[in-house]
Amino acid sequence: MTHTHHAIDYIELAGGDLEATKAFYASAFGWEFTDYGPEYAGIRMPGGSQDGGAEVGGIDGTVTGSVGSTLVLLYSDDLDASVAAVRSAGGAVTKEPYTFPGGRRFCVTDPGGNQLGVWQSTE
Repeated sequence: MTHTHHAIDYIELAGGDLEATKAFYASAFGWEFTDYGPEYAGIRMPGGSQDGGAEVGGIDGTVTGSVGSTLVLLYSDDLDASVAAVRSAGGAVTKEPYTFPGGRRFCVTDPGGNQLGVWQSTE
């Protein structure tokens, strides 16, 4: 799967009860998952598409859902330039860039109060 600069790249949902949340989405929409332990599951793209099996999102079982709890992740070709652009545009960086397995990420709140994450691959 290729990543496009500043395009929506990954959606992370609050899960609360991870197993119940997975069961709901599997039943309602036919979603499939990759388990990463007892608290997180990746959402795989349906197998019939060009990128069948690629992850398009995840469910975080450590977070209880509420209105506004979905975290949209954008992909960046240059994370540091994206941090600067967010600040220049009036966004608030709520979590400075940090590393995680496979990349770096930061979080931002837009002027309307919506939180987004922006990430860059290190692979």
